[in-house]
Amino acid sequence: MDLKIENLKKVYGEKVALDITDLTIQSGELVGLVGNNGAGKTTLLRLILDLIKADSGRVLSDGQDVTGARDGHPTDFKAADSLAWKRYTGSFIDGRFLIDFYTPEEYFTFIGKLYGLTEDTVRERLKVFEPLMHDEILGTRKYLRDFSEGNRQKIGIIGAMMIRPKVLLLDEPFNYLDPSSQIVVARLIADMNRELGTTVVISSHNLSFVSDISTRILLLEKGLLIKDLPNSEGSAIAALNDYFNAEA
Repeated sequence: MDLKIENLKKVYGEKVALDITDLTIQSGELVGLVGNNGAGKTTLLRLILDLIKADSGRVLSDGQDVTGARDGHPTDFKAADSLAWKRYTGSFIDGRFLIDFYTPEEYFTFIGKLYGLTEDTVRERLKVFEPLMHDEILGTRKYLRDFSEGNRQKIGIIGAMMIRPKVLLLDEPFNYLDPSSQIVVARLIADMNRELGTTVVISSHNLSFVSDISTRILLLEKGLLIKDLPNSEGSAIAALNDYFNAEA
């Protein structure tokens, strides 16, 4: 599934949070979003997920405007089909995506039901993520609110990935994780992209992991896309290091 951005702009007061004229992420790409704080990475992900409303422009997911039949927004498809893109999209932006009064088992079952998965299928798919959970998540009888930030991060990522989405969006997936867990998450993302052909967009400050797994890297700064770098075997890392060293 491809993603296309057309004249997309988001403004908060007098600050332009994002202004991208034209951008296409091809089906099956693994794209890394990098940039300093306030660059517009999270804003872009939230706009792609229709979590916030753009001031102008639109996002197309597999040709479908993600804003669907929102009032005042013209559309050329039936309102009943306007949320079809959500059925193949997995995402985790921050802890607000979690349901704090659920246990992990309840949360994963809930996510599974949203995507038409049986409890048996959910249990089977969770096996892939055992190296990430380290026996610290399932069977603990704890509510999500009582887990460490690191384990909450893992639960959110697993919930987004276990549905085997055609589009996966993750904001700072390596945050709060210990080094070994960061490596596991990077491998799981790369495996999903390679084996399932999932279109992946991740934002991260971790240039090492982004350059290791991404096929393409987008550098944002002050809401603008300033570099669009192909990344064959980590080829973009030199250009990124030069840019951030100059900014330091």
